[in-house]
Amino acid sequence: MNKKIKNILVGIFILISSNLLAQEKMVADTIAVHSIDGIVKEVLRIISGEKGKARNWEAFRNLFLQTATLTVLQHGDSIPLESVSLEEFIHLMNDPYYDQGFLEYEISKVVNEYNGIANVFQSFQGKDAENHKEKGINSYQLVYLNDRWWIANILWTGDSNGVKVPKKYLRN
Repeated sequence: MNKKIKNILVGIFILISSNLLAQEKMVADTIAVHSIDGIVKEVLRIISGEKGKARNWEAFRNLFLQTATLTVLQHGDSIPLESVSLEEFIHLMNDPYYDQGFLEYEISKVVNEYNGIANVFQSFQGKDAENHKEKGINSYQLVYLNDRWWIANILWTGDSNGVKVPKKYLRN
């Protein structure tokens, strides 16, 4: 076989291999949306990362309705309630604070579901690069459309004001 044909075949093999890997990754990314447990864990998986880890914002967008809002209740702040769109949230996450490392883990969750809607109370523990820890609750509102779950909204708050997360939300 001449060298030119061999190079072409190697090139085709590389293209086919990379396409298969990309398809496998897309399938892996979308498996999460077929269960309530999968989609809420995927949120934490994407936003968490060690120092310098790049987040997959396209995969993150794939979890949400386009009209989704993300709202934080921050006790003691001058602006106690802040709601942002999905794109605004992603912009806020592209901050040196999160680039230094930010991890958020699920402790437990309570799921209520009926007829294509669900509410999830997910207790979490977060830790930043300076080892500051906080527990809190993420409240997800979900909708089941087109054979998958979508996040309509997330509302969360932490225990930074001294109000501890109730024990019923800390059980497995």
